[in-house]
Amino acid sequence: MSKQSKTEQARAQAYAAKQAAYAAKSTRRKQDNKVAVIASVIVLALAFASQLVYSNFGPGHLAAASASPSAAPSAPAKTVAANRTWTGDIHFNVGSVKVSLDGKKAPQAVANFITLAKKGFFNNTKCHRLTNGGFYVLQCGDPAGNGSGGPGYSFGPIENAPADGVYARGVLAMARHSASQDPNAANSMGSQFFVVYQKTSIPADAAGGYTVFGKIDSGLENLKPTINGGIQPDASGKPLTDGAPKVPAVITSINLK
Repeated sequence: MSKQSKTEQARAQAYAAKQAAYAAKSTRRKQDNKVAVIASVIVLALAFASQLVYSNFGPGHLAAASASPSAAPSAPAKTVAANRTWTGDIHFNVGSVKVSLDGKKAPQAVANFITLAKKGFFNNTKCHRLTNGGFYVLQCGDPAGNGSGGPGYSFGPIENAPADGVYARGVLAMARHSASQDPNAANSMGSQFFVVYQKTSIPADAAGGYTVFGKIDSGLENLKPTINGGIQPDASGKPLTDGAPKVPAVITSINLK
């Protein structure tokens, strides 16, 4: 194996390890949510038994119990992407970029992105992760702001991943879990995506590559304050190559047509 190949493999392993850490956070968060739901059900049952519930219907009235729990949300249908190219703008606090989304090659990812964008899901969310140690991406789309959040559902499979593992400058791709930590990693996409700000090689893992759903057509230079600002150091002050950006990049709105 050449020195360059060994270096790329090491970078890929480091990248996958970071993804695994984010996946672990997400798992803990889901477990906490389950506990909260169970506790809520118990409280409601006790309230029903004592008939001392004060609800939105007025003092002393019982809230109607649901026949069954609300269905979990699911990813939008591929048909939302309309098998066409979508264009528009992603507005950040540091500037705007013009984008085009490929609804033919990545219909599920595009349907998901445009549906969330139209709902205002991405508004006021910060790009929580910047890498500059061989991988050159800015990761965004997490409502929790720490890599653990999403829309409440996940989807797959992977679409339109480059066969050679090379992601061109300006590419928009979906983030997902690492296959080393999640056997269902190919179906673990949600709302998080990354902007490739410099040509980057990301070797595929057991799940495959990463869904490329669009690209930045112009304005990538407007993200330079965040990209060039670097990464926040750790508690000891040690510089990092993967972590939260020093200069925040916050999505303020997204317009697509």
